[in-house]
Amino acid sequence: MTGGLDRHGGDVAVTPTCTQNELEALMRELESDRAERKRSAADRSGIRRNLCAFANDLPGRGAPGVIFVGVEDDGRCSELTVDDRLLRELAGMKDDGNILPLPSMVVEKRRLNGCDVAVVIVQPSRDTPVRYRGRVWVKVGPTTREASVEEEHRLAERRRAGDLPFDLRPGAEDIEDIDVDYVRTRYLPHAIAPEVLERNRRPLDEQLRSLRLLAGDRPTRGALLAFGRDPQRWIPGAWVQFLRIDGSSITDPVRHRQAIVGRLDDVLRKLDELFTLAVNVRTTVAGGPRETRQPDYPVEALRQLGWNAVMHRSYEGTHAPVRVYWYGDRIEITNPGGLYGRVTPDNFGRGATDYRNPLVAEIMHHVGFSQRFGLGVPLAAAALKENGNPPAAFDFDPGHVAVTLRPAG
Repeated sequence: MTGGLDRHGGDVAVTPTCTQNELEALMRELESDRAERKRSAADRSGIRRNLCAFANDLPGRGAPGVIFVGVEDDGRCSELTVDDRLLRELAGMKDDGNILPLPSMVVEKRRLNGCDVAVVIVQPSRDTPVRYRGRVWVKVGPTTREASVEEEHRLAERRRAGDLPFDLRPGAEDIEDIDVDYVRTRYLPHAIAPEVLERNRRPLDEQLRSLRLLAGDRPTRGALLAFGRDPQRWIPGAWVQFLRIDGSSITDPVRHRQAIVGRLDDVLRKLDELFTLAVNVRTTVAGGPRETRQPDYPVEALRQLGWNAVMHRSYEGTHAPVRVYWYGDRIEITNPGGLYGRVTPDNFGRGATDYRNPLVAEIMHHVGFSQRFGLGVPLAAAALKENGNPPAAFDFDPGHVAVTLRPAG
């Protein structure tokens, strides 16, 4: 194994990949559970199914699977033009929200056996089962197919609690500490494809384990955060402190104060409502009956940055909330925990993604608070620019990430 380029949104990171000899051998091996050949990227669903299958690594090889784009089924070159657009399209399949939990993969252009090929190298996931649009896909020999109940159970058993992030570790003793009816009626239909859910005859507890909401018989911390009957009992810092301040100093009078508590989607919805109510809109009439309306802050930017703070904050080792302080001349949003994983001050907001709380991110996606991963900060930046606001100013510290917004002029 050698270092490679993780091509995503123009950012580069060192990630394990395959040597030239390994790739050429896999490309020649037509009957393999580690290789898949595609003549082009037109079969997007097929490529995503294979991303999911390689991430699940049903045979347990512990070695990456490779999708060769630009190769016929018999191994001949398809003479595909492998350009930067194609590489970006393939890399974007990781973060478009269709495959969850997010796979770890590398996209490269290689010259293999006389062919120019785009290779997608997919690492086995430690957080199986991985789903594509609510279905679990596996590779059995050269065939990619939907996993059976037994195979999905094997993938679920493979996880080891000691290696898991905070939100995937067990957090309570009893399944009754989560609102099971809420999960059944409100979450499962979004997290699992309808046809799969309809034919699924497994007990509910097995379905919850498959979605990482149970670790053994105990609710995970992510499940308690999102579906707990009393989330703040188990995760005391899981709330948002909202202050509306008359002035530019924390010592100035507080116009409105609110502690936003409850389940994850309750907190996010209440925060959205506060953003919408707090924005001031200036109306200008300029010649004729037409008028223009400009908010001092675009709600979309506030929403994206608020969601980002809740998703990426540290819930471990702190009781501190996410803080939203709305001053007369600025808004400050601060979340506990510094930048995580491969995200650095240099690549922050430019496509680099990593997840301190992968289950929280997955749940937020399913309940409608994250349409595509890695785009929250760019979407906020675009909304601010369109509304005439100055760019957001970020402050990174080992203990927090803070963003300051200024009103439109």
